[in-house]
Amino acid sequence: MEVVGRVVEYLKQHRLRLSTAESCTAGTIIALLSDVEGSGACLEAGYVVYSPQAKQQVLGVTDECLQRYNLTSEEVARCMALGALQRSRSSVAVATTGVAGPEPMDGIAPGTVCFAWAYERRGEPRLFSATEHFPGGRSEVRQAAALHALAQLPHYHARLAQD
Repeated sequence: MEVVGRVVEYLKQHRLRLSTAESCTAGTIIALLSDVEGSGACLEAGYVVYSPQAKQQVLGVTDECLQRYNLTSEEVARCMALGALQRSRSSVAVATTGVAGPEPMDGIAPGTVCFAWAYERRGEPRLFSATEHFPGGRSEVRQAAALHALAQLPHYHARLAQD
């Protein structure tokens, strides 16, 4: 997968270390990256957190965030990404949470995935988030979401330079 190799090269060129906080993608992002030779130079950690309790215990997502927003929300994804960034020695973290399917959950359509990207910039975290919808079954949604999360990583990193 070309996009994954390009992202690994981008991370290396910019001396970025990545951690992932994955719910609906179930570790697909970190697995795709680890398939690229030399990716260990830019990978820090991969967290797979399905339950609300795991999101709280492992990433520090607050009960308030979980109660106020749906599990499938950009706000929860942002909390997950921030937790991954703060609990590791990473300079960037990406998070996914969503409904892979096949059935809707809490009124949210299957294939809905919320993303967040957190970057360390001058000692402060900078966050970006988005929600996308992907067609297909569970495997196709996970794969498409993982590739999207990686493909957008350089885009949001470049936006930091504009600030």
